[in-house]
Amino acid sequence: MTRTPQTESDLSGIHLWLLLWKASRAVEAHSTRSIARFDMGTTDFGVLEALLHKGPLSVTQLRQKVLLTSGSMTTAVDRLEVRGLVTRNDDAKDRRARIIRLTPEGRRLIECAFADHRDEMETALVDFSKEDRAHLLPLLRRLGRAAESTFHATPTGAEQRREE
Repeated sequence: MTRTPQTESDLSGIHLWLLLWKASRAVEAHSTRSIARFDMGTTDFGVLEALLHKGPLSVTQLRQKVLLTSGSMTTAVDRLEVRGLVTRNDDAKDRRARIIRLTPEGRRLIECAFADHRDEMETALVDFSKEDRAHLLPLLRRLGRAAESTFHATPTGAEQRREE
């Protein structure tokens, strides 16, 4: 099969987005499968993983780590508490705050799930050498920062049309 040379449109933002979207969905499929083996979704995994690696956190700190809304965070903590994976206690330093901690059962589950997930992500990215990853990481970070900063600074097409 002969590849055609890249055209200018191949380098367009929409083409790059499409490639990123497809790649993201493929990697996410690996991620979802590995996490589902432990009877949890990505939100619960994210909460437990943050507690595993950061220790006990206030609800606000935890919400900032896993990028959830206040309502979604409450729902996730409620769900994990019912399963006996976390506890929610008053913060001795701030009576308005609640501290979320892993239970021993929660720690066992997330340690096992995290190890399995790490292996699954290595499988998903097996074709990328250390050098490939070293090149890709700063580009992805830069992309994320640029997209985040322009998202808040730039009105959508619909908003622009309303202003005109």
